[in-house]
Amino acid sequence: MNKPTLPGPGAGRHETIMVALLSLGFGLVGLDRFIILPLFPVIMRDLQMNYQDLGNLSAALAMAWGLAALTVGDMVDRLGRKAVLVGSLLLVSALSSLSALAGGLFGLLALRALMGVCEGLFTPAGITVATEVSHPDRRGFNLGVQQALFPVLGLALGPLIAVWLLETLHSWRGVFAVVALPGFLLAWLIHRHYRPELGHQPPASGQPAGAPLPWRQLLRLGNIRLNVLLMFCILACQFVLCAMLPNYLTDHLRLSTMEMASVISAIGIGGFIGQLIVPGLSDLYGRKPAVMLSFAASAALVLLLKLAPAQPWLLFILLFGISFFNCSLTCLTVGPLTGESVPAALLPAATGVVVGLGEVLGGGAAPALAGLVATRFGLPAILYVALGGSLGGLALSTRLKGPREEPSSLPIPDEIPPTVRALPERGWR
Repeated sequence: MNKPTLPGPGAGRHETIMVALLSLGFGLVGLDRFIILPLFPVIMRDLQMNYQDLGNLSAALAMAWGLAALTVGDMVDRLGRKAVLVGSLLLVSALSSLSALAGGLFGLLALRALMGVCEGLFTPAGITVATEVSHPDRRGFNLGVQQALFPVLGLALGPLIAVWLLETLHSWRGVFAVVALPGFLLAWLIHRHYRPELGHQPPASGQPAGAPLPWRQLLRLGNIRLNVLLMFCILACQFVLCAMLPNYLTDHLRLSTMEMASVISAIGIGGFIGQLIVPGLSDLYGRKPAVMLSFAASAALVLLLKLAPAQPWLLFILLFGISFFNCSLTCLTVGPLTGESVPAALLPAATGVVVGLGEVLGGGAAPALAGLVATRFGLPAILYVALGGSLGGLALSTRLKGPREEPSSLPIPDEIPPTVRALPERGWR
């Protein structure tokens, strides 16, 4: 392993500030995405909706998120990373506040879809900037920190924040308005502090200009195609549990609503802690071992969850462990594994492809499949869908390139412009 090198003057402070701001930004994205779930019983009564409408709202945001992420590379090249980061965060906050004015399903559906577009733009841009500002020897750890607040604000603290604001303001509309406010402040802070010239790799705008690269061609670079499949497997496990486990706990295991909420909070807590630990360990011991171990551990824990009795403390521990490894896998896949597969000029587009296709397939198709399985075979069968995702990811992870098969040795399609054909000279340990 190479001896770590110290960043230049001023880079350490800039790196720390930007990773912290990007982490808060992604945390607010998670809060805006999931805040509607604990509010939906009140919204449902007020706007005359049903549970199918809740599924449609979740699907609209997920699909819009994924499709927007596929186009973010070209937008970053045209507008710049700062403009995409700041603009998308401002729009997310504005759309969240406008949700307070929704008068029915159609209006709320349109606003959630537009929020998904903006969040789909922010996510790859944030990961790209976090990669840019991070010293190579801290990249895995920093990307873990950058994504760590998404589960803790969205899934662990989000329900508590929603209920507290609802009881204080006595209106779900007021909750949307208040939750939107921190995003405006954070957008201003990112605009003020982001300085691309202090990054550890040149920003996309510093690369020689070339013809836009279609996302289908990006799938032929390095391990991008494999990363998309890994993301589908990760989200097939994680999103199925997020969407279906509350009903499994209350309808099948007969837990009370409070017991169910306490158990579900393990998803956010486990994901937060896992993203702070596993990506950093991958800096020391290698990406591939960390990915394979995480998939194996996730599969084992899902199997134990399938066999577990209705004991809240045991269910909490098992769900904590599953999310610990699954959220770490998400961070590793969209972060270091993608960033170390392509040239710096293609990083925004490559990250968008992995996030976008993974979100469309994992965020849309996997929960729909779980719903079909639950309808036909009963709620316990959803855990087989989650188990299949982890086992599939474990099998695919054996194909990750090791030290003797670095990305720089992989063939590059002839259609790729010569100005971006040179792959980075760094491999996966």
